[in-house]
Amino acid sequence: MITPGTPLPEFKTTACVGTEKGKEFKDVSSSDFPGKWLVLYTYPKDFTFVCPTEIVEFDKKLKAFSDRDAVVLGGSTDNEFSHLAWRNNHSDLRGIHHALLFYSPKLAQDLGILHPQAGVALRATIIVDPQGVVRFASANDLSVGRNVDEVIRVLDGLQTDELCPCNWKKGDETLTEQLKKAG
Repeated sequence: MITPGTPLPEFKTTACVGTEKGKEFKDVSSSDFPGKWLVLYTYPKDFTFVCPTEIVEFDKKLKAFSDRDAVVLGGSTDNEFSHLAWRNNHSDLRGIHHALLFYSPKLAQDLGILHPQAGVALRATIIVDPQGVVRFASANDLSVGRNVDEVIRVLDGLQTDELCPCNWKKGDETLTEQLKKAG
């Protein structure tokens, strides 16, 4: 899997960005969001059971990410047409407001997010800083959903650019601040 400290591979892919006729798809690239943090998340497959719970939860928290200058991009190794069909057939997904990308086999391979046996995307989360450097990468097995609040907590910690202890939350003192006081 891609590791923190490495540059995000450049990509350009097609995303499902809505369900309105004629406005369903858009090309999205890694360079479309200058000055922003990127939160990329992948899930195994469309038309499954755990995946929509994560997609909906990320969508509910879009304002929290936006407040942190971060753009959320989800998706799987299913193509944009599958994403659209799923959104049209799943009431919870029809109204989501973030893009679902087609993570091509090459892009998934470049990110190191393919499940070794199933050949689908892992439940991976990758946080990329505004300079295009991966700062966080995590993956769950196929059957366990992630915690979106934890993704926000990690983003908050990364954005302090300071030492953050276990269970640190935004508003808590960082270790850097504690060391300065003890200084």
